[in-house]
Amino acid sequence: MATDVCAVCGKPLAARAGRTGRGSVYCSAACRQKAYRERRQPRGLTVQGLIDDIGRRAGQLAPEPADVLYATVGELSESVARLRRVARTVRDTTQDAGDSVTADAVTQRTEAAPGTHLTETEFGALTEQYRREIQVHCYRMTGSYDEAEDLVQETFLRAWRARDGFQGRASARTWLYRIATNTTLDLLRRTARRPQRYEPVPGMHHGEGEPPARITWLQPYPDDEMPLTEEHEQPESAAVSRETLELVLLAAIQHLPPRQRAALVLRDALGLTAAETAEALETSVASVNSALQRARPALRAHLPRDRSDWRTTVPTEDQQAVLDRYMAAVGRLDFEAMAALLTEDVTLTMPPNPFWFVGRDAVIDFVRVSLDPASPMFFGHWRSLPTRANGQLATAHYVRRPGTGVHRAQVLDVLRFADQGHGDRIAEITSFEPHLFPAFGLPLRL
Repeated sequence: MATDVCAVCGKPLAARAGRTGRGSVYCSAACRQKAYRERRQPRGLTVQGLIDDIGRRAGQLAPEPADVLYATVGELSESVARLRRVARTVRDTTQDAGDSVTADAVTQRTEAAPGTHLTETEFGALTEQYRREIQVHCYRMTGSYDEAEDLVQETFLRAWRARDGFQGRASARTWLYRIATNTTLDLLRRTARRPQRYEPVPGMHHGEGEPPARITWLQPYPDDEMPLTEEHEQPESAAVSRETLELVLLAAIQHLPPRQRAALVLRDALGLTAAETAEALETSVASVNSALQRARPALRAHLPRDRSDWRTTVPTEDQQAVLDRYMAAVGRLDFEAMAALLTEDVTLTMPPNPFWFVGRDAVIDFVRVSLDPASPMFFGHWRSLPTRANGQLATAHYVRRPGTGVHRAQVLDVLRFADQGHGDRIAEITSFEPHLFPAFGLPLRL
């Protein structure tokens, strides 16, 4: 039912004169994010509840009918996997509480005055509810999947040490985000890394365009590990997990100093208020606003011309069709078909490797060396599987070397598309090494 006031704060909504389509029910991004967070509040996960759920589902198992057996086993597996993660968190935090992956912490201050004591299982259940979104937060800040995993573990270690200081006056989510943010800032301060520019590699034709930014630590993030949304939620609810994870945005964020980066992610990606952001960063609201005033234009300066904001870019059916043709062309070793799917100024980078190419001709010249059966450097025959990374279409490539019968994991291509007036074409290919295939649920060989 249509409404003229915001569903969160009750303020009047802006008029929609001349506009069509579904109207917003929120007056601002902050209200939309607040509503999202309220919908996503976990519903009292407990370890005993998980155990009871597993017992109930196990009692429902029957060999026939097959479709019911399959569905029940799937639900049982999800509950067992969740209980296993809780148990692993409890084991790791209690056994390793004396260790730390970072040094010289920015802060060790707890969220609240000493009070409520969390038992090991209560702590495991609490942290499991927020594991995925805390990992995504650490990934936004660092751009590295491997580092995000380590930072989540360090966050939970710090939270375990500080658990007596959590009284529940602030939400557990806010408490954990604060610890995760400062844990990540410790790492960024210690490494002090900044993006560089690619440089020419002797003997390699890179094309005529300017060298792109080189971010050696950039890694993809599996869509299946993003925080889940309920089926009834509107598309903007998924934005908190998906629209701010596109690789082009992650790369741009890496150019920002750590404190500006944290302020931008907490305010614009997570939708926290200025006061909440200031509390998380242990600074003033004025400092947060000042950091944002510098961070936002700096971010836009590092985005492509066709991306100037945080809007979502859900892949379209046309883009899926381009991906299918791209995989088929690779399988056929059809260079003309590949070239037809690329924009004229397409960019190919391969972090952490130093190879980069700008322009369709440069990209095709590069792949021809290893994909042309007539080439003395012919690498082998290829198969590809579709996947999703960072809310984008991607493809996992496997190669069968001459004289062998097995296709082995070789490279993961994450694609960015652009419509240049003649349909969608691939505007950017970011190729990653295959060690993260298992994180995407992909086999290492076919």
